[in-house]
Amino acid sequence: MIERMHTKQRMSKIVKHNGTVYLCGQVGNRGDSIKEQTAECLRRVDELLIEAGSSREKILQAIVWLSDMRDFAEMNEVWDAWVPEGHAPARACGEARLASQELLVEVIITAACD
Repeated sequence: MIERMHTKQRMSKIVKHNGTVYLCGQVGNRGDSIKEQTAECLRRVDELLIEAGSSREKILQAIVWLSDMRDFAEMNEVWDAWVPEGHAPARACGEARLASQELLVEVIITAACD
């Protein structure tokens, strides 16, 4: 069974299937610094994971898109403080043009769920 949550025409924020939860890309607030945007998108990830019956400790994979790789170190400062010790997911990070010029980071998460 596939369960979709917060579904609209274009996408669902959460999709659950066979004990796995897939989150749509999360971003921060336009105009904030890279650290602030990273913290905000990770806060949103936390909320969605909890709603889906999962948590940071169950993250399997993370894909991080930065609008500028020069922000890599500052984004990682926030990321490293957020990831529970011993529970680092498989992760990729690359540079991409995001949906808006004001967006600096987007995080896509796949996790195990109850």
